[in-house]
Amino acid sequence: MAISKQYRRQYGFTLIELLIVIVVIAMTAAVVAPNIGSGNKTASLNAAAREIASGLRYTRGHALSYSKETTLLFNLEDNTYRITDKKKTYKIAKDIEVSLEIAESQQVDEAHGGIRFFPDGSSTGGRIILEIAENKHQLDVNWLTGHVDIYNDQEE
Repeated sequence: MAISKQYRRQYGFTLIELLIVIVVIAMTAAVVAPNIGSGNKTASLNAAAREIASGLRYTRGHALSYSKETTLLFNLEDNTYRITDKKKTYKIAKDIEVSLEIAESQQVDEAHGGIRFFPDGSSTGGRIILEIAENKHQLDVNWLTGHVDIYNDQEE
């Protein structure tokens, strides 16, 4: 039997091929990693907006149910809010910047204020703005109906 002197192809990868794959993986990770962090911030902002909207709706319902003026009070110094007649204080993530555009009569000082709901469902109205990184959510409270809307503004 004759042994062929042909070169047999060896299966495997060369060092250059492996380096190219490693560079592609590193470039992909560099692009994807910042987007993952941004997604977490967006999720945090979405959750905070929904929780505050829920608190506003609860406050309106409380005013209607008990025929009593009820206010959702914000403390911008420590990013918290609470409902009058309730002991619990709700926290907003520290990295979310909160600002209020409310009736002057509801502004206690620069860091404290709220939105008041009346027994007929109306309110003093106002706007709560939540910002983190490039993302911004705005909660609008209609003064006549007390209806709460959430708007999502993505800055480009």
